[in-house]
Amino acid sequence: MRKARMANQNDNFIDEVFEDLRRERLFRLFRRWGWVAGLLILGIVAGVIWREYSQSRAEAEARAWGDAIVAAQAGDDPAAIMAVDPQGAESRRVLAALLAASEWSENDGDDAAAAALRDVAGDTAAGTVLHDLAELKLVMLQGETMDPAQRDEILSRLSRAGAPFELLALEQKAVALIGAGRTEDAVNLIRQIQQKDGMTEALRLRLSEMMIALGVEPEPSENMPAG
Repeated sequence: MRKARMANQNDNFIDEVFEDLRRERLFRLFRRWGWVAGLLILGIVAGVIWREYSQSRAEAEARAWGDAIVAAQAGDDPAAIMAVDPQGAESRRVLAALLAASEWSENDGDDAAAAALRDVAGDTAAGTVLHDLAELKLVMLQGETMDPAQRDEILSRLSRAGAPFELLALEQKAVALIGAGRTEDAVNLIRQIQQKDGMTEALRLRLSEMMIALGVEPEPSENMPAG
C-alpha cells in the first residue's frame, strides 16, 4: 500500500513537472511569436471594419444615385436622367440610358431615345444583362431603319442559347424575316420559338398573332394549350 501511494505521488509530481514545462514552453513561444498573433487579430478586425465601411458607403452612394434619378424623372427633360453620374459605373449609365430612352419614346422622341441607347449599346465594356437589354431595346426601337448587318449581328448574339433575352431576340429575328418577305422562314422560326422552355403568356400570344397575320393557323403544342 505504501509503495502504491509513493508511486502515485511520483506520478503526480511528474505530471506537475510536465505541466510546468508545457506552460513555460507556451510562454516562451508567446513571447517570441505573440506579436504575429496580435497582427493577425488586428488584420481580421481591420478587415471586418473596412468591409462594413465599404458596404455602408456603397449603399449610401446607391441611395443617393437612386434619389437623383427619381428627381430627374420628375422633370420634363429625359436628358437630366442621363446627366446623373455620367462617369459612374457602367451598370448605372446603362440603366440611366434605358430610363431616359423610355421617357423619350413615350413622348415621341424616338431619335433621342435611339441615340441614348446607341451610346451605351456601343460601349466596348459589354457582357452585362443591362447592356444586352439596351441593345435589344435599340433593335426594337429602330426596326427596319437599323443597318441590316448590325441588326443581324446584335440579334444573333442576343439569341444564343441560354442568353438572358434569347426568346425576345428570336422574336425580333422573326419580325426581321417578315419584314424581308421571308414568310416561310419566319413561320419556321416562330414554331421553333414556341417549342422552347420559358415562354411567357404575352410572348405566346404575340407569336400566335404573328402566325395568324401571316395566314397560318397556329399549331397547338406542349407550350401552347389548345383552345
